[in-house]
Amino acid sequence: MIIGLVSDSHGVTGKLEEMLKLPEAARAECWLHAGDFTQDADYLAMVCGKPVHKVAGNGDWPTNVPEDLLLELGGHRIYLTHGHMQGVRSGTGRLADYAALQGADIAVYGHTHVADITPRNKQGVTVLNPGSVARPRDESRGSFMIMELEAGREPEVTLIRLSDAHAFNFLKMKNR
Repeated sequence: MIIGLVSDSHGVTGKLEEMLKLPEAARAECWLHAGDFTQDADYLAMVCGKPVHKVAGNGDWPTNVPEDLLLELGGHRIYLTHGHMQGVRSGTGRLADYAALQGADIAVYGHTHVADITPRNKQGVTVLNPGSVARPRDESRGSFMIMELEAGREPEVTLIRLSDAHAFNFLKMKNR
């Protein structure tokens, strides 16, 4: 199963559209949106026509969207959360511990706007943050991930950066 991972779109749906134009994104059978903003997850589902599982982030209140989900996909158990409640800005140890307690072998989070791929750790959990598709803090280009899952195998994860071309062209048009 091929799953797209995205987070922290913050209402910049144009970056989701840019992401979906990439051939890697077209391969996704479903998407996980790790919060900030849940409305963007609904928009993503509408424009790509594929299921989108979403959680609320610290910028998504008030909302009735859950703060975390436990999903069974592609023969794996995935813990999806935004990460602010697990203190991910100080590290992912608490997140990994909680995911392991839930029986998850993969934890997906956002919040930091910094992409992270941490292979299976001592808790037996692979920890993933797709970074921010719209407002990255680790590079000038937004990012997302594609994760390939097969039962009994380690996940294969690819971090993909968006092009700066669209932003540059937008700035050129505005300065005319």
